Amino acid sequence: MKKVLLLGSGALKIGQAGEFDYSGSQALKALREEGIESVLINPNIATIQTSEGVADRVYFLPITPHFVEEVIKKERPDGILLAFGGQTALNCGTQLYLDGTLDKYGVKVLGTSVEAIMITEDRDLFVKKLNEIEVKTPVSQAVENLEDALAVAHRIGYPVMVRSGYALGGLGSGICNNDEEFLTHCESALAYSRQILVEESLKGWKEIEFEVIRDASDLCFTVVPMENFDPLGIHTGESIVVAPIVSLTPEQIKLLEDIATRVVRHIGIVGECNIQYAFNAETNDYRIIEINARLSRSSALASKASGYPLAFVAAKLALGYTLDQIGEPGTPYSAARAPQVDYMIVKIPRWDLSKFVGVDREIGSSMKSVGEIMSIGKSFEEIIQKGLRMIGQGMHGFVGNSDFHVDDIEKALTHPTDTRIFAIAQALQEGYTPERVAELTKIDIWFISRLDNIVRFADKLRKRGGTVEDLDRETLLEAKRLGFSDFQISRLVENPEGNMEADVLRVRARRKELDVTPRVRRITTVASEYPELTNYLYVTYGATENAIPYDFNARNNIIVLGSGAYRIGSSVEFDWCSVNAATTCRTLGYKAVMINYNPETVSTDYDMCDRLYFDELSFERVMDIIDLEVPRGVIVSVGGQIPNNLAMKLYRRHVPVLGTSPVSIDRAENRHKFSAMLDQLGIDQPRWKELTTEDEIHAFVEEVGFPVLIRPSYVLSGAAMNVCYDYEQMHGFLSQAAKVSKEYPVVVSEFLQNAKEIEFDAVARNGRIVEYAISEHVEYAGVHSGDATLVFPAQKIYMATARRIKRISARIAEALNISGPFNIQYLAKDNYVKVIECNLRASRSFPFVSKVLKKNFIETATRIMLGENPEVADSSTFDIDYIGVKASQFSFARLHKADPVLGVDMASTGEVGCLGRDFDEALLNAMISVGHHVPAKGVLVSSGDARAKVDMLEACRLLASRDYTIYATPGTAAFLASNGVKATQVCWPDEEGQSVLDVIGDHTVDLVINIPKNHTKRELTNGYRIRRHAIDHNTPLLTNARLALAYVKAFVSRPVEEIAITPWQEY
Repeated sequence: MKKVLLLGSGALKIGQAGEFDYSGSQALKALREEGIESVLINPNIATIQTSEGVADRVYFLPITPHFVEEVIKKERPDGILLAFGGQTALNCGTQLYLDGTLDKYGVKVLGTSVEAIMITEDRDLFVKKLNEIEVKTPVSQAVENLEDALAVAHRIGYPVMVRSGYALGGLGSGICNNDEEFLTHCESALAYSRQILVEESLKGWKEIEFEVIRDASDLCFTVVPMENFDPLGIHTGESIVVAPIVSLTPEQIKLLEDIATRVVRHIGIVGECNIQYAFNAETNDYRIIEINARLSRSSALASKASGYPLAFVAAKLALGYTLDQIGEPGTPYSAARAPQVDYMIVKIPRWDLSKFVGVDREIGSSMKSVGEIMSIGKSFEEIIQKGLRMIGQGMHGFVGNSDFHVDDIEKALTHPTDTRIFAIAQALQEGYTPERVAELTKIDIWFISRLDNIVRFADKLRKRGGTVEDLDRETLLEAKRLGFSDFQISRLVENPEGNMEADVLRVRARRKELDVTPRVRRITTVASEYPELTNYLYVTYGATENAIPYDFNARNNIIVLGSGAYRIGSSVEFDWCSVNAATTCRTLGYKAVMINYNPETVSTDYDMCDRLYFDELSFERVMDIIDLEVPRGVIVSVGGQIPNNLAMKLYRRHVPVLGTSPVSIDRAENRHKFSAMLDQLGIDQPRWKELTTEDEIHAFVEEVGFPVLIRPSYVLSGAAMNVCYDYEQMHGFLSQAAKVSKEYPVVVSEFLQNAKEIEFDAVARNGRIVEYAISEHVEYAGVHSGDATLVFPAQKIYMATARRIKRISARIAEALNISGPFNIQYLAKDNYVKVIECNLRASRSFPFVSKVLKKNFIETATRIMLGENPEVADSSTFDIDYIGVKASQFSFARLHKADPVLGVDMASTGEVGCLGRDFDEALLNAMISVGHHVPAKGVLVSSGDARAKVDMLEACRLLASRDYTIYATPGTAAFLASNGVKATQVCWPDEEGQSVLDVIGDHTVDLVINIPKNHTKRELTNGYRIRRHAIDHNTPLLTNARLALAYVKAFVSRPVEEIAITPWQEY
């Protein structure tokens, strides 16, 4: 093997997120160690694996059979790895194998054979294969049409489970109780897959998972058995997961382990795979639900939970090594034995459902969570409380949360939503017995009784009253052992008002006075090069001494604060920033200390830094670590908003924060201070006011005119911001979705229509800009910058505008004396420029502009923060002769009932960045990468208000000239006809005749363009039904006129076959 091709996983989406950046990076590391040349295809430009020095050649191209074949033709690799890019890579590789492409070019599949992969993916083959060794699977049958499906459902008897074959994260699956539910589910599932499965429902059984590893010499064992806190019926990606297994007996675990190894040997898997069981602990009855013959989310979790790098080991096994040749043979650090753990971990998902309009909040067999955390400690009480703080959804732990209350407790316990765990807390507080809660939720009594311990101890604290200073050592130690934070202790004992910063510090002072401080423990890592040097650490109150010595006079360690759980608006981009900052610290001879708790990331890989604290990013925990480490400085500007929010608190405790002063960060973050500063500098901004009554709002609206953007400080439901176009809309929003009062003011700002939005990303030193990048959005302002399509270098702005932006940015950088990364968002219209906001931290577009320019902005920023003086980049370096386009990935298919429309609140779960010789090529690459396909036959256009109709006219002319059949709703059809474009009229969903929904449902059209008008009720429901129907039938959908026009121009003028196959290194 001289050259190996690795398929990545593309954009982050629900069900397939950062864990594949982690596993792909590990595999590439293994190839590099072997001296094998590596080629990577992955359009996700923000990942670590697409950075310099990881793979030898990187292609930012879509992972589809056409493009992969073109790369194979050009690169001629000897082998291909399919297990490291999630379902995307697996499906694409299987396709290339079946149509003979791999044979044609002599490319060998490394690791688990495609035959074995197909056994695990195709249900019928899977059941047959397992029946050969008499292993039980759920009673199920695969069908390919609705008639057969109904017959099977009636034979098995309701309730039944519907799933689609070859899909990830339980897409299109659900439990059905009658014919009606069953048929709607089947239709949706068939749109995503040619095969659907109807099977018996085992809802309420336990769900158990094993990671199994096997090498070519048939050595086979399980790594970290894990159990789901939630019973079956909730997808494992939506479940709280605990390891090691605590609620089963050793005999039961042994039984399941034996079956697992038998199955893996029988199928012939080489490498790593994951097995999911349904298990009935009373009868010892089991079913194997599924096997993934690839690295999955659970494997990333198991690697981080045990210190056993499954992806790295799997890559070595694929190259033909055996387990006893990896790591240090014959020592605890060898890969040939399962790791031993003396701690517990819990994984908790993070949902961001409030970002979506109308989404169904119940959780079930289809995955909706966008990120996850892992919490490590010595007791279940400790890790669950730590974990609930880590997910960052405003909770302080299991108890002590003031603003959570459900009215119908029994429903909340039997119909789980994203907040069910807090409903359990409320039930226990209101006197439900643990047995009753376990019966309603089907969660094991072992867990519920531990949760009850927390509730009972909280009551004890509440009842003792007095002040924090009266607490004795025993009480404090017990509180800490049960995972209570200083904040919770303060609230339970004294219940103070206000933001409580001072009160929390009093608890801290009392703790230190009584010597109640946490201890640091180390996790043994397997198969790493220098195992005794790897410091993979966690902080706990369940131990009596530190596992590593602290040397107090070193003073050359730098703490980098990571980005926490992935969420909408903060994901792998900030992981890229954290890793680059840590690497730069090490290059300059400092010791890099990372704090982060997200198991899917590269930054929490123990060989990316000198010390990794897998722990909370709360003020309390960061201070605990700073007390031990006594660092030379702390970097807060590379992990997104979480570390940024800690800046002022750390500054007030005299912690050396590197880079821009926290005082400046506060001036940019605080709307009033920032606005006053812009006024002083004479820089224009959209007019805004903070108002407390409806009359004030009316007066302001009269002054600036509609539309206005409203940001309430107290949100009842739905999105936090809204653009209102008239009084009716505004009153509706203010009465239903938000409160206006003295306590909760509302910020109202003028909203500019048809204005360009421009991003300015830069690095400065002592207020002077060193490097910068100006990029523009394809869409007009009004689409959140995280959802917009970004073009760099900017193509369509006047030279005068660019000069003005540079001048204004220089003045802001000087006024705030910035040292390090920052980002400013501008609005430009005609010839004036207004500032929207300024963030004194790395932004989401940093990896994108760094890679397009081939200048690492974070490296420069870190050098500056550590006191180096890099030379100022000459402006001519920005004249590059190719273009980068960053497009967003949406996951609406997973979010039942959500309206797939873009607005001022962010809705995308990930993104890709692709390069091209011109705008059309780059855009086409990016759009295909996020799941669009160039339409073959029909296009449906339904184009909103008059402006949008005019915008769409040019696109429709282009489509007609290429003989596409255009279907249009009545208004649009009439407009097109009057302008000489032929269109077939279809009816609205609520009219008689061939309707819009029919042409989408029977796939007559393969692109839907629906521009929302946003006024009348009927328009909203009709528009919503068209958009939702497109998503549910897996038809590409565009809801923005500017993007639709750009995309149509691109695919009309540039056939996909003519797209250049060029690696990043050659641009």
